[in-house]
Amino acid sequence: MNTNRAVEVAPGRPGMSADRKAAIGIGVLYIIGTVGMVLSVVVTNEVLSGPAYLAQVAAQPNQVAVGALLLMVAGLALALVSVVFWPIGKRYNETLAMGYVVFRGAIETVLYMLGALAWLMLIALSKEPDAGQLAGFVRTTETVIWDQLIAIPFVLGALMFYVVLYQSRLVPRWLSAWGLVGAVLYIVAPLGSMFELSLGFFMAPLALQEMVMAVWLIAKGFDPSAIAPESAGDTSGWRATASTASGSAA
Repeated sequence: MNTNRAVEVAPGRPGMSADRKAAIGIGVLYIIGTVGMVLSVVVTNEVLSGPAYLAQVAAQPNQVAVGALLLMVAGLALALVSVVFWPIGKRYNETLAMGYVVFRGAIETVLYMLGALAWLMLIALSKEPDAGQLAGFVRTTETVIWDQLIAIPFVLGALMFYVVLYQSRLVPRWLSAWGLVGAVLYIVAPLGSMFELSLGFFMAPLALQEMVMAVWLIAKGFDPSAIAPESAGDTSGWRATASTASGSAA
């Protein structure tokens, strides 16, 4: 089957287009970010829970430090997803692609770094005999960041990302629609925490979708027939080429 479509090849591995490499990069970054996030919670959850958390931090400072490092790695990996996607996303909807970079690449990353910094501050405060009040403020601030604040840029960025994917058909529509539904459900958990309701299971659909999409992008990449030329301000030429390709394939 010959689609007669020119493929932009990136320097490096022969035959692999820049868009294919971007898809693999996005998939790998999603996995790194998710694994790092989960491990950071696993490492620190027991230490930072309960009323005696400051004494527990003092007894296990290295565990909290490792958790903070994992959180930073996860935050940077997830921020890079939007940066890698930007050259592709802007061909379809520059406004939404830039919004994705701003919300998930910048604002969300800053909140991740603040959360990690709060954990490191607790290590320092745990060594001070009269730091209980300040430590309580830091702990409360860190909890608000995780339970409520970070959900805002996360959900807004996710919605922008999946709208672009849905419109462009770069991935199957069932996969991008799953992401849109998951993003809407995700916001239920932080809203519930305001009323002391434990609704974390609403986060699961989007978390699972991201892992499925990561594997899809690594294995199959973006749909070649949906990819617009990088230099095209007007995608009519791309659409005509795609139409011709479809006709050739038929």
